[in-house]
Amino acid sequence: MKRFLLLILVVISMALNAEILIPMGESQTNHLKAYGVAFYTLAQGTEVQWLLNYRGGSFLIPEHDYVVSKCNIMGVSYEMISSAESASIFQTIQENNMEAVKLEKEPSIAVYAPPNFQPWDDAVTMALTYAEIPFTVLWDDEVLTGQLKEYDWLHLHHEDFTGQYGKFYSSYRNTEWYQTTVAVNETMAKKHGYDKVWKLKHAIASQIKSFVSNGGFLFAMCAAVDTIDIALAALNVDIVPPEFDGDAYDPNYKQKLDYDNTFAFENFRLIMNPTDYEFSNIDASNYAKLRGAEADYFQLFSFSAKYDPVPTMLTQCHVNMIDGFLGQTTSFQKKTIKESVILLAEVPGAEEAKYLHGNLGKGTFTFYGGHDPEDYQHRIGDPETILELHKHSPGYRLILNNVLFPAAEKKKLKT
Repeated sequence: MKRFLLLILVVISMALNAEILIPMGESQTNHLKAYGVAFYTLAQGTEVQWLLNYRGGSFLIPEHDYVVSKCNIMGVSYEMISSAESASIFQTIQENNMEAVKLEKEPSIAVYAPPNFQPWDDAVTMALTYAEIPFTVLWDDEVLTGQLKEYDWLHLHHEDFTGQYGKFYSSYRNTEWYQTTVAVNETMAKKHGYDKVWKLKHAIASQIKSFVSNGGFLFAMCAAVDTIDIALAALNVDIVPPEFDGDAYDPNYKQKLDYDNTFAFENFRLIMNPTDYEFSNIDASNYAKLRGAEADYFQLFSFSAKYDPVPTMLTQCHVNMIDGFLGQTTSFQKKTIKESVILLAEVPGAEEAKYLHGNLGKGTFTFYGGHDPEDYQHRIGDPETILELHKHSPGYRLILNNVLFPAAEKKKLKT
C-alpha cells in the first residue's frame, strides 16, 4: 500500500513539474511566430532551453500560463510534457548529435535603416514584426553619437556603405525615390562635417566594426554584406566614380585596399563602372540568374551540436535544402571569403556560399545573401511579402535563428 501511495505521489509530482515543448519540426503550426514566443518568454524573465537538432530545433520552457496563452494567441503549437518525458528528451539529446543550449535573456535589437526606408522592403524587419519581436530603428545620428553600445544585436538594412546609393544610377537616377535618397544622405553627411557621403559611410562602417569588436552581434543581408567590407577595405580612400560624388576616384585605389580591415572577404576586385549594378566580384548574382528560379537552391551544412553549438544554432531548420532567392548581393564567391570564416550554407555544385559566420574581437558577424527568402526576384516597387502566407519559411527561419542567438549562455557563444 505504501509503495502504491509513493507511486501516486511520484506521478502527481511529475504532473506538477510539467514543461512546455514547442516543436520546430514539420508538426509546428507557425515556425516563425514560435521564435516570438521564445523571445517573449525570455522577456518575462524565464529561461528557455533551445534543443539543437531535436525535432527541428525545438524550445523547452517551464510551464507558465502566460506561455500557454501566448502560444494560443499566436497560433503556435506546443505540447505539455511531464518531467519524465523531459528526462527522456535529454537522454535522447545526450546520445545523439544534439545539444540543449540555455537562452538566458532577450537581446536588445536594433535595425540600421534610413528614415525614408519602407519596413516591408526589408526581410528582417518583416520577420521581427511578424514574430512580434521588438526592435529599434536607428541610423547615422545614433551610430555617430555612440548609441550602438545600448544594443546587443544589429541588423544592417540593404545599405550601401560605399556611398554610391546602391549603384542604381543607370536605371533610377531620374526617379523621385533615388533623388530623395541622395538628398537625405548628403544632408546627413554635411550635418556631421563630411563633404562626401562616402566619407560618412566609411565612418559608419568603422563604428559598426567597433560595435562588433566590443562584443556586439552583427547580422547583414543583401548589399550591406559586401559594401561594408568594401568600405572597410577602402577606408578613407576615394573609390567612388564622379557620377556619385562629383570628382574622380583615386587612381591608386587598388594598392590602398586593406583586406585585413574587413569582416569576411579578401582579395576581391571592385567594379568601377557606375552603370554596372555590381560593386565587386564578391557577389555571385549573375551565376544565380543563369540557374533560374527552378534550379536555384542552397544547402545548410551540418555541424556537431556538442562541439560547434554556434553554427548549429544558426542553421536550425526543419529542412536542410532551401529555395534560393536573389538580391543585389545574392551569394558570395568562395574565392573571396577568408579562411577564418565559417560557411553555414552553400550552393551545391557551385563555388558559392549563401550564408556565413565569423568572429571579430569579442563579437560575431553573420552574413546572409539575398533580399527576401519568399520573393525570388524582388524588384523595386514590388508589393510586400505577406508572412502569414509563409509561416513555415525555412529561409526566414535562418534570420530568426540569428535573433535568438545572442541570448545563449555565454560559455556556449565562446566555443
